Amino acid sequence: MTRPFNFSAGPAALPEEVLQQAASEMLDWHGSGMSVMEMSHRGKEFISIAQQAESDLREILAIPANYKVLFMQGGAIAENAIVPMNLSSRGGHMDYVVTGSWSLKSQKEARKYGQVNVIASNEADGHTTVPDPASWQLSRNAAYVHVCSNETINGIELHELPDLKALGCDAPLVIDCSSHIASRPIDWSRVGLAYAGAQKNIGPAGLTLVIVREDLLGHALPITPSAFDYKIVADHDSMYNTPPTYAIYLAGLVFQWIKRQHEGALQGLDAIEARNIAKADRLYGYLDASGFYSTHVAVNARSRMNAPFFLPAEALYEPFLAGAKTQGLLQLKGHKSVGGLRASIYNALPLAGVDALVAYLKEFAQRHG
Repeated sequence: MTRPFNFSAGPAALPEEVLQQAASEMLDWHGSGMSVMEMSHRGKEFISIAQQAESDLREILAIPANYKVLFMQGGAIAENAIVPMNLSSRGGHMDYVVTGSWSLKSQKEARKYGQVNVIASNEADGHTTVPDPASWQLSRNAAYVHVCSNETINGIELHELPDLKALGCDAPLVIDCSSHIASRPIDWSRVGLAYAGAQKNIGPAGLTLVIVREDLLGHALPITPSAFDYKIVADHDSMYNTPPTYAIYLAGLVFQWIKRQHEGALQGLDAIEARNIAKADRLYGYLDASGFYSTHVAVNARSRMNAPFFLPAEALYEPFLAGAKTQGLLQLKGHKSVGGLRASIYNALPLAGVDALVAYLKEFAQRHG
């Protein structure tokens, strides 16, 4: 039986071969007599799983040695509080760039822990562009500068991270990269801290990744819970409290899957990025040419991961979604805050999934256009 194509924004599709491997190891991991779900997080079996997952992630993303990889919980929403609890004491202000729904939430939460300056915003154009970094009103002595490098709801992506040093700013850049992590390389020379919920490109909900430069450890506010203090978590190799063990195991399988990918001469993350570019080009290319569907995001700000689009009449949404489901095209409804439709085309969705969606889009437009 052919599996449907899942366009969910998260929790999202996982690679089929990863799910098959997890199923085969469910009752007995590598002859241990235990499921990974049953293992002690301090036992040698799980420690080997966690160490391999970290090693593979470091290889995939080319993470420098002076950055710590933390396996945490709570998702990006928890990090909206955990980041300022750990970093706000480093300066007088926290600078935030607003590019959509998630960065709006981030800056709102940070205000509980210090003074926030919104240094750039695209609210005036309905979150459809990326403010030019040259126009950002950077604060003096900022503790950090925060951006959401892919807005899952609004479909905006910063395809190039800002070079704060070139802008005369010494503050570290903090990125919420939840919905594009492991879809493209990250320029660590421009990033002090990256955080991401795993449930888009990496694994199931429950695991949060924090990749933080070592000099940013040890600045937590006194009110910071010990389990959320980056230094304490780093000093205990993410074992200060029980980590999300099964989610880490599945993420590790996904990292190994990424390493195995090929596109022509490209391998690993380079192959993944090339494939993602091809998928996005295929989908946006049809939407632009259709004369039936509309997109609102500026072309140079479009997300490769999340593509919101709209029908010409409200009455068409219900039959569109019903028809899509019969074709095995699942979870295409747009976020409730913006409406419309949304196709999330993360790493695990193959090009065949985009082709199937485009074929359905063409057929629907012909019947209703």
